[in-house]
Amino acid sequence: MRIVYLDCFSGISGDMTLGALLGLGADEQEFRNQLAGLGVGGYELTIARRKVEGLMSVDVDVLLTEVDTGHGRHLSDIHEIYAASSLPARVIERATAIFENLAEAEAKVHGTTKEEIHFHEVGAVDAIVDITGTCILLEMLNVDAVYCSPLPYSRGFVDCQHGRMPLPAPATLELMAGIATYPVDVRGELVTPTGCAIVATLAGPANIGNAPAMTPIATGWGAGKKNFGTEYPNLLRAVLAEIPGKSPKAGSNGASHDVVVIETNVDDISAEILGHAQEALLGAGALDVTMHAVQMKKNRPGTAITVLSEPSREADILKVLFRETGTLGVRRRVSERVTLERSFAYVQTPFGMLSIKQGFFDGELVQAAPEFEECRSAALAAGVAVRDVYQAGIAAWDAVTGR
Repeated sequence: MRIVYLDCFSGISGDMTLGALLGLGADEQEFRNQLAGLGVGGYELTIARRKVEGLMSVDVDVLLTEVDTGHGRHLSDIHEIYAASSLPARVIERATAIFENLAEAEAKVHGTTKEEIHFHEVGAVDAIVDITGTCILLEMLNVDAVYCSPLPYSRGFVDCQHGRMPLPAPATLELMAGIATYPVDVRGELVTPTGCAIVATLAGPANIGNAPAMTPIATGWGAGKKNFGTEYPNLLRAVLAEIPGKSPKAGSNGASHDVVVIETNVDDISAEILGHAQEALLGAGALDVTMHAVQMKKNRPGTAITVLSEPSREADILKVLFRETGTLGVRRRVSERVTLERSFAYVQTPFGMLSIKQGFFDGELVQAAPEFEECRSAALAAGVAVRDVYQAGIAAWDAVTGR
């Protein structure tokens, strides 16, 4: 099983996590391309390399280009952003879970519900980019699980929208429930709410502690913005590693996880509405939507709709099905989905640089194809057929690999 171990000897924040994961070798341009699929503007992302206490690290900064009104966002706003995005399902699932935990922690601190809470600082664009970017990089690195060291418990105060708060910040301390910590003689915020939410959600108490027995593959260093002195170099270390055993519910031939299959039959809606329903279901996070003709009772011609959904998106999928199709009931079952391990290669073509998505089965490359949207964009820019760009991508990949 492939893991990332986050060594938080000087704490953790969202931008430090991005830097450490990028330092593991994830492709920067591909990361930027996928982050653009979030559909959120108002920021510029800077990624630089610099030495901290002699160690080469990656320094990531989210620079806001629009004025922050200070109103924050509700949890429903976060869900809408992800529903409208083009991000992979597991990225959305992980990121949504992090924000859910943040909302619950903030709600408990402020005595309200997670639906009513305003995220304030953690709901700002930079935190959305930090959290989503972290999940994108974990997917790019094919990480099955996240492990983390105990978190340092610092002291002092932090100024936020609600006034001066003791450290750890109240929401951070709520997120630390059940997590191993240790005291450090540092005045300043070592663990931010965003950083704590990432590890509390993706690692959890069970995976927070000493490093597991593992075979390291790569090491990345993420730089923080503050200076705590040479005793506490403000860095986060990420170790990409393999550990004995298999991915949860994974066989030797591919990774697998549970999905929900939702089915219903309808016989009283038009083709136009069916087309709209399919788009709405995909927009709500469906992994796949298929439709085929069936013969229903009283010899009525109808349409069978089958939707594949991550468990975390099932409620949203059901809402769309009932609202858009008028069906009175659905059938559901939990099924195991097996997927190829994926990675990207990059080739130069007469139409520019193209990414090639590669699929591996039991460690063997079995699929390789250019990304269609890239081919379409390049074809429109060059005024040629999409198939010409697609074939150029395949030819360039064959030339590079010798296949």
